[in-house]
Amino acid sequence: MSTANTLLALLEREAQHGYTLKQRYDAYFALRRPLAFGQVYATLGRLERDGLAELAEVEPGAGPERRLYRITADGVTRVDEWVLTPQPPQEYAASSLHARVTIALLSGRDADRVLADQRALHLVRMRELLQQRRSATGSEGRQRLAVHDLTRPVAGGQCAAASGPAGPGPGSRGRRVARRSSSGPGT
Repeated sequence: MSTANTLLALLEREAQHGYTLKQRYDAYFALRRPLAFGQVYATLGRLERDGLAELAEVEPGAGPERRLYRITADGVTRVDEWVLTPQPPQEYAASSLHARVTIALLSGRDADRVLADQRALHLVRMRELLQQRRSATGSEGRQRLAVHDLTRPVAGGQCAAASGPAGPGPGSRGRRVARRSSSGPGT
């Protein structure tokens, strides 16, 4: 999941201080491991530097100044692109999809479109893998397919794992290959 894009999207509703932004991020996305304050402020600095967020106001106080950040028009464009563009599944695909759908729901974007576009990308890759599996010969060919083809880049620079498991059921081929290879030679 892109922490920077998620924080940027949370600024879309209203201008916020770093502390408030961290609290909202943690409430929606970090139930097990809260985001560090340092990461929030470093990210806000990069977003400001890149023109995606800007300083709306600085409030003096007894302690450090409180900085209020808001999203820019370029920031809104970045959030639109991030939320609405299907992404290849990888190690953290579920959390990325969760974040994008949550932001779509919170911001009034079309969450059904986000899910449908992501599903379409997965189906294309699943069909490719199914075709490759049909043309592979022997268990050695299938094992090579399971390891090599799931990590090779496909069109658009995306990881081939972008489409999920090869086969009729979720991960059915991968589980059988893994079981055979982990139980020792000749089994």
